[in-house]
Amino acid sequence: MTAIDHPRVSVALPVHNCERYVAEAIESILAQTFTDFEFLIVDDGSTDGTLPILHRFAARDSRIRVISRPNTGIVGALNEMLGLARADLVARMDADDVALPVRFERQVRFLDEHPECVMVGSRVTIIDPDGDALTEMGDALSHEQIVTDLLNYKGQMVYHPAVIYRRKAVLDLGGYRPECREAEDLDLFLRLAEIGQIVNLPEPLLRYREHRAKAGISRSNEQGYRTRVIIEEARKRHNLGPVPEHVSSQASLSGDPSQVYQTWAWWALMSGHIATARKHALACIRRAPLSLSTWRLVYCALRGH
Repeated sequence: MTAIDHPRVSVALPVHNCERYVAEAIESILAQTFTDFEFLIVDDGSTDGTLPILHRFAARDSRIRVISRPNTGIVGALNEMLGLARADLVARMDADDVALPVRFERQVRFLDEHPECVMVGSRVTIIDPDGDALTEMGDALSHEQIVTDLLNYKGQMVYHPAVIYRRKAVLDLGGYRPECREAEDLDLFLRLAEIGQIVNLPEPLLRYREHRAKAGISRSNEQGYRTRVIIEEARKRHNLGPVPEHVSSQASLSGDPSQVYQTWAWWALMSGHIATARKHALACIRRAPLSLSTWRLVYCALRGH
């Protein structure tokens, strides 16, 4: 059996209408220092120029397998790739993000050295639609801290496109649950944490892109509802009481454009990315010129702190 027949890693990349970013995402995978992988890409019924881009990359690199069919949604695409994967390890990737070159090398080594671990993620650098850095997130590193924070509604502790997990563990759990769409990753993380260790590496290994078409922004209400249901179910499995009513998720941004740009500007400003903070502060002026919070942000951005 050749390495092509049984690669160490299967990369799972679902794509739907992401022609602006998908080439950069694919290039970042092909640039990995760890090269023993197959690259599964499901085009989930794209109607823009995504598919020709995928075919061009597939013609360049024999590790890429493109599957194109009508739209089923991300859960269907992910479960399809789990069924097609030939490797014991599955690396998630999204079409709008950028993996750092050493990502697979670091994560595969960790999993090899820690058989009790069923999934490893990493800290991430949050970037804006233009690729400019906003901040770093994913500070919960240990299994205990991740699980505690998830169960207590502390927000996004693990970033789905930054993880590698053991395929058998996910299949034994039944894969991704269709009823958990909008928060299928959170549901999977909580269930995986009940059968093994899940951790984040301290080194940022992914550039995680925020943009207004992202589900956490464009479908924030639906995602917020589904998140609460999933966490409540998990708390019952852990024999914990319900989440207090006053507790709210910090994982999603409001879909209001001015609020989105304000959040990005504050993230950038607090992380020392002054030019990026000023860029988004100016975007706030265009969208909410009469808001006092906008002008407070502009003042702070111009001062640089």
